[in-house]
Amino acid sequence: MYKIINLFFLVIIFLFFFNIYNYYLSNKNIKNINLKRSNIQKILKSKTFNLPVLENDTDNVVEFNSSFSDEIKSNEQRNFWNLLKIK
Repeated sequence: MYKIINLFFLVIIFLFFFNIYNYYLSNKNIKNINLKRSNIQKILKSKTFNLPVLENDTDNVVEFNSSFSDEIKSNEQRNFWNLLKIK
């Protein structure tokens, strides 16, 4: 009984991969892919042609915090390596 079920699953798996293989190598699919690849530049131009250009309104909005760079310059020993030590 198990051999029949295993054979059935094997045939189904084989048919699945065979259908995928046939689909991807079919002339219809190859023509469709080539058409999409050739039209990609036209599609991109049509989509980006009417994009609005936004004005820069971020002047003096963000202030850089320089205290972090001061902390990095300190010569204190890091605690990370102490975590890896065996006690």
